[in-house]
Amino acid sequence: MNVAKTIIEQLGGGRFAAMTGARNFVALSAAFNGEDGVQFSIGRNAKRVNKVVVTLNGRDLYDVRFWNVTRARCTQVAEYNDVYCDSLRTVFESATGMYTSF
Repeated sequence: MNVAKTIIEQLGGGRFAAMTGARNFVALSAAFNGEDGVQFSIGRNAKRVNKVVVTLNGRDLYDVRFWNVTRARCTQVAEYNDVYCDSLRTVFESATGMYTSF
């Protein structure tokens, strides 16, 4: 749970959620799926990404996966590995085309 809160804060917290329409935050637990992190949905964007999964890997860096999930299929749009915490916003902006702050 602490890892998920930290990731959300590093992305921008409440301002990030307001700017991107992020909602349905789910904390991922290492006990459940082997990864600590957070998953959430975002609003409409140019790259058709609607789900984002950010996980903490064994090197204390982040792996970020962007998905387009529909009723018929689940397609991974982009994946970034070994992302530093200060680069999370830049990676999000480049993969979705959305801004995280003014």
